[in-house]
Amino acid sequence: MKTVFIILVLFTLTASCTFDKVVKKHGVRNLEKKQEKLVILESNKNDIQEILGPPSTKSVFDNDLWIYIEREITNEKLIKLGSEKLLTNNVLFLEIDAKGLLIKKKFYDINEMNNIKLSKLSTEAKYSKNSFIYEFLSSMRQKINDPLGKRKKP
Repeated sequence: MKTVFIILVLFTLTASCTFDKVVKKHGVRNLEKKQEKLVILESNKNDIQEILGPPSTKSVFDNDLWIYIEREITNEKLIKLGSEKLLTNNVLFLEIDAKGLLIKKKFYDINEMNNIKLSKLSTEAKYSKNSFIYEFLSSMRQKINDPLGKRKKP
């Protein structure tokens, strides 16, 4: 009876295991193939939403900018302690004019994104300990920490 119970427990544990990798998908699937169906100056907003669905992000400046994202992540082997590996990272930028026609599209895959160079410049804080802003913020912090002014000063 014990052996039958042990066999059943082992069978249920191993039956629920799988050797396939789990792939976490985010965004529009098969973005690279779907974006090929879009034709500049022929496709409109309705065509785009029919093919790709709603955009991941919208931006409105002079023209509408719609951004679509596709991302696939899987877990590494057990030896690498379950760290994640990026399989697919695609981004599609669509620029749409005021009439609703597609005027520009740019597709980036994972290799092209690695080649994008970002600016190394940074902004610096332009205040010192003697400035008005520093004194004002310090007094506000002091009032928040001790609203009644009864705390002992160090």
